[in-house]
Amino acid sequence: MSFKTLVFSIVSFALGIALVCSATTVSSEGDQAADAAAIRAHIGSIFQAFIDGDEKKIFETHSEDWRGMLEGYPTPIKGIDEYMQANGIDWPKPANAPKSRPYYAAGTTYKMDNFDVHFYNPELAVANFIGEFQSKDGVTLRRFRIMDIYAKRKGNWIQVASHTVLDPSWRAEQMSQPRTITPEIRQLILSKREAVWKAWFANDRAQLEKLIPEEVIAMGDGEDSWSDRAKIFAQAKSFADNGGKLVKLEFPKTEIQAYGNTVLIYTTYLYEVEVNGKRETASGRATEMFVRRGEELVNVGWHMASGK
Repeated sequence: MSFKTLVFSIVSFALGIALVCSATTVSSEGDQAADAAAIRAHIGSIFQAFIDGDEKKIFETHSEDWRGMLEGYPTPIKGIDEYMQANGIDWPKPANAPKSRPYYAAGTTYKMDNFDVHFYNPELAVANFIGEFQSKDGVTLRRFRIMDIYAKRKGNWIQVASHTVLDPSWRAEQMSQPRTITPEIRQLILSKREAVWKAWFANDRAQLEKLIPEEVIAMGDGEDSWSDRAKIFAQAKSFADNGGKLVKLEFPKTEIQAYGNTVLIYTTYLYEVEVNGKRETASGRATEMFVRRGEELVNVGWHMASGK
C-alpha cells in the first residue's frame, strides 16, 4: 500500500466515524422535551382509542412491523395484524363490518404515572410508565406496567414495540376481591359442578380424571377420614360395580363466591339412587371448591353433611 493510499484510508475512516457519531447524536434538551411530550400525547391517544373502541386509530398508532409482548398472549407478537388480533379485535376488518362500539363504559378515563422517556438517538426512544383505565367514579379498572418503544418515521413518532403486563400489586388486590358472577359464568360453574356429581355416580373415569385433580381433599357425609383422589375413584367404582344408578339429582339452593381463579359453592343437595332394585334418597348440605385452570374448572375439594 502506498503512502497516498494509506492517508486516504485513514481520512475515510475518520470521516466514517464522524458520520456515525453525527447520526447518533442525541437531540438538544429542548428538542427532547418536545419529543417526550409528543410521545406521551401519542400514548394517550392509544389509551383513548381503546376506551372509544376506535379500531382504526389503534391500527394507525402502531407500526406495520410492530413487535412485543402483551398480557395474556402466549407468544411474541409479530406485525400489526397479530397485534390487533391479540387485543381481541377481528382484523383485518371485513369491508362490511359494522362500526365498533366503545370498549369501556361512558365516563371511563385513563391515567399515566411515573412516566419516563429515554432517547437513545434522535429517532429511537423508550418510554416506561404505569398506565391505567379508571371508571367515572375513579375506580381502577385495569392497571399496567408498560415499556413502549418509539421510532421517528417520516418526521413523526410511532409505537414500534411494547411490553405490557398487568401491574402485579393491582392483580394481587383484585385476587382478594369478590368477582362479579354474571348469569353466563354462574351457569358454567353450575354445569361443571353437576358434571362432577354425575361422573361419580356413573363411574365415568375419563370425566373424573379431567375434573378432579391429584391434590383433591374431600370430606364425605358420615365418613371418619378424609378422601383423596384414589379413594374417591374407588368409591365411584364400587358404587357402579354394585349396580348403583343415579335416578334423580337436585340442588335446591346454591350460593357462589369467586375470588381470582377460585370458586366456592355453598349448596343443598338431594339425590335418589337405585342399587339392586332398591331406591334410596339422601339430602344435605355441601361446600365445594373449584379452581380455574386454563379453560377448565376443576373440583379441588368438598365437604358434605346430611340433614337440612
